[in-house]
Amino acid sequence: MIDLKDQIDLKKLPRHVAVIMDGNGRWAAIHGKERVFGHQNGVTSVRETAEAAAELGIEFLTLYAFSTENWNRPPDEVEALMSLLVNTIHSEMDTLYKNNIRLNAIGDLDSLKPGTKAELLNAIEQTKDHERMVMTLALSYSSRWEITNAMRKIAEKVQNGNLKAEEITDQTIANQLATATMPDPELLIRTSGEFRLSNYLLWQIAYSELYFTSTLWPDFRRKDFYKALIDFQKRERRFGKTSDQIKAGLARP
Repeated sequence: MIDLKDQIDLKKLPRHVAVIMDGNGRWAAIHGKERVFGHQNGVTSVRETAEAAAELGIEFLTLYAFSTENWNRPPDEVEALMSLLVNTIHSEMDTLYKNNIRLNAIGDLDSLKPGTKAELLNAIEQTKDHERMVMTLALSYSSRWEITNAMRKIAEKVQNGNLKAEEITDQTIANQLATATMPDPELLIRTSGEFRLSNYLLWQIAYSELYFTSTLWPDFRRKDFYKALIDFQKRERRFGKTSDQIKAGLARP
């Protein structure tokens, strides 16, 4: 039997993969544990996914770690998640160094506790010269927050006379998003069997391929990541064109 990894065409890898890590709470419930137990076990899935992506040569991996809506969860769970974030940053620094992964974060980072934010920024600074892959954590993030923030920045430019309204293009907006320095994701993976986007990278995934799996995030491993990539590589990405145009080499670059 051919190994899953061997089925992946390294010449057709997506540059950027985004992941909605869902199912931690249900995984914990199945095991008769508190929700935080699922989050704790999801750290292994993050490590395996990051290492698999880096080894294959994927340039950007963006993980939905905590949404702006997640602040509405029970205070004890939020506190446990923030504590887990700090502990994970400490425990996984070796993984980032060993795999030459640069850590990045997007979202309303000012809403994090000062100590949590400081630990995060310190890890980002320590890995800033790593070049193999950029792993971005979306923390206190939502697309509506991000797009609203971008609109404010653009409105200020217009108000200050640095930009004319008729000069605003989709690229103008993209340049003001938190992901301005990275390409849009070609592939979005969501675990746990849910079929929704949950306010995640809505502008950026306009042409992304969506992959949904029933696997709960704490059970997600390298093989599951490979399956998503294999499925992605079987798809024809047309960007509004016809199959004949794609075959003629007229695909969007």
